[in-house]
Amino acid sequence: MSVRIATRPSPLAKIQANKVGHLLGVDFQLVEVSTSGDVDQSSPISKIAGNGVFVKEIQRAVLENKADLAVHSAKDLPSCDTTGLVIGAFPEREDPRDVLVGSTLDQLGFGAELATGSQRRRAQIAKLRPDLVFVDIRGNIATRIEKAVCVVVAACALKRLEMTECICEYFELDRMVPQVGQGALAVECRQDDFQSLALLSSIDNAQVRRCVESERAFLGYFGGGCDLPIGAYATLEGDEISLTSVFEGQGELIRKSICGKDPYRLGRELAEKYQ
Repeated sequence: MSVRIATRPSPLAKIQANKVGHLLGVDFQLVEVSTSGDVDQSSPISKIAGNGVFVKEIQRAVLENKADLAVHSAKDLPSCDTTGLVIGAFPEREDPRDVLVGSTLDQLGFGAELATGSQRRRAQIAKLRPDLVFVDIRGNIATRIEKAVCVVVAACALKRLEMTECICEYFELDRMVPQVGQGALAVECRQDDFQSLALLSSIDNAQVRRCVESERAFLGYFGGGCDLPIGAYATLEGDEISLTSVFEGQGELIRKSICGKDPYRLGRELAEKYQ
């Protein structure tokens, strides 16, 4: 059996796609697909994120049978499902934390620049260091690190790229709530492709799925994507999901948590607490 895996052409995306291929234990080939987010390197990420700009073309390749599977960073997926596709697997999740490269937060001078295009990261770091000046930055991980004196990135990206030696500081989860799905991979296939669905079931992590689905349900309530200044992260305690979120509204940063068993109901109930 040979499987075609659609992926973005970035080094990180290809590492993630190769990881999925090896987990499946079958012959596979990568189908590289440039997305509109890859092509547009000038627009601030806060302006284009949340619209599926890093996934739509990859999804289309699967829908048009140019590939069997699509591997995404789960955080890049819009909160609503795509007609004709299904997330067949959430493999084991990597470290969801955010990290600083170039400096620790305390070492940054008063009024120093910090590079990140994420509204979520800006809102939470501004609470810790309101004096900092945030600047937009685009490009793959290596490019962002090369361009900026200090930049915020996801720990999982540096781990997968074997670049953890660059990390100057980890933001623990009680200081910075991650982006929905951060650290997780989502593997899609066609809804009627039962062979691929059966194959993906072998690498689907039920615990990761419950956690990420509750996070996505929270995000879905707001009808947005990764451009919003909100974050959520879930953990399992026995059979119960503990979901923590952060939300910036009218200049105020609010953090709330909730526990429950049904991921969809839990995510929605937590989102409703902000209304």
